[in-house]
Amino acid sequence: MSVQVEKLENSMAKLTIEVAAEEVEKAIQAAYMKQKGKISIPGFRKGKVPRHMIEKMYGTGIFYEEAANSLIQENYPNAVEECGEDVVSRPTIDVVQLESGKPFVFTAEVALKPEVKLGKYLGVQVTKVDIDVTDEEVTEAVEKERQKNSRMITVTDRPVQTGDTVVIDYEGFVDGVAFEGGKGENHSLEIGSHSFIDTFEDQLVGKNPGDETEVNVTFPEQYHAPELAGKPALFKVKLHEIKTKELPELNDEFAQDVSEFETLDEYRADVRKHLEVEKENAAKRTKEDEAIQKIIDKSEIRIPEPMLDTQCENMVNEFAQRIAQSGLSIEQYMQFSGLTLDKLKEQVRPEAETRIKSSLVLEQIAKEENIEVSDEEIDAEVAKMAASYGMEADKLKEYLGDAEKKSIRRDLSVTKAVDLIMENVKERAKAKTKKEEKEADAKEDTTEE
Repeated sequence: MSVQVEKLENSMAKLTIEVAAEEVEKAIQAAYMKQKGKISIPGFRKGKVPRHMIEKMYGTGIFYEEAANSLIQENYPNAVEECGEDVVSRPTIDVVQLESGKPFVFTAEVALKPEVKLGKYLGVQVTKVDIDVTDEEVTEAVEKERQKNSRMITVTDRPVQTGDTVVIDYEGFVDGVAFEGGKGENHSLEIGSHSFIDTFEDQLVGKNPGDETEVNVTFPEQYHAPELAGKPALFKVKLHEIKTKELPELNDEFAQDVSEFETLDEYRADVRKHLEVEKENAAKRTKEDEAIQKIIDKSEIRIPEPMLDTQCENMVNEFAQRIAQSGLSIEQYMQFSGLTLDKLKEQVRPEAETRIKSSLVLEQIAKEENIEVSDEEIDAEVAKMAASYGMEADKLKEYLGDAEKKSIRRDLSVTKAVDLIMENVKERAKAKTKKEEKEADAKEDTTEE
């Protein structure tokens, strides 16, 4: 295999990859072996038709597509590694030559990591973040824990109130006809959760167990089912049961139940400590994000479009994996939300751009500051990863290839670059108005000059 690189505009490149003729023949033969069982020709048993007979009847190119796919999958990754370029997008492939007895030639148009011209990155001003924990915040956190430890009890002496959970049967009708998905039995519904459309929940307030009622609603104009969008509907509802939360009393016994502490005061003090840590960590992330964004704003970066497209695709795939853990497929999510794959990619595009620019400026800072990562630091990171997976570090290290180790080294160098930035930031009080914020930014720009 040989590869030639042609640099194009806007950090793009065309790789021309040539594969030896003997490899082409092997790929065509492999394609024949894979497909021959599916091809029938009179006079031959299925799966026993000679290759030359198939090619004579269907044309010599019958196995080319399968062979080309195989050759591209096998040779493209090697070509990227051989050319030494930092490819940051999926390739656009074009087959130039595919013929038995001749080399296979194909091109791959790819985005390369763009050049970054850094602006000021040491001494960046960030807004000071308040990390004081108030008594109200402690009370709110304790109340959340109290809500978590509540229990549901059945109510029989009053009608439905907002905040109750009701158990209902329901069936929906549009123009007098029941519609698909509009029926449920023994369904638990929290009144005030707004999980049902329009004023459905509000119309159950004041009803009693055993009541049968009619609820009139209108579907939203942007409803995911087009046949229902914007239409009025009638639901027949039967109310079986009313349930409400019973909260534990806030006392020492509650503290003992939810913590290792004996008194409520001790428990509140521990809650405050945890909130202080959370606020400190959140403040650190906020200041890091602000500092990095200011560096991005003062730097010159031109992201090639395929690089951004690839990042958007990766983020959509990450999202699909997250929702799959809750038992929802990406197809189901798009059906419920009314989004298409293109709209989903468009939604994540701003964050995708920020992620790319953040990564690029931090890698460039690491490069310009000659930040190095030792093998010992990589080993320590692998040990941390292994502990989180419940594995032995040496065993995990055996599984890691050069690409994974390179990624770990890059991530550690980026972390060091962030540490360097934050060690040199200058904090300023939060501006009360947008005008004051602009004046402070202008003053910083003047100081740089």
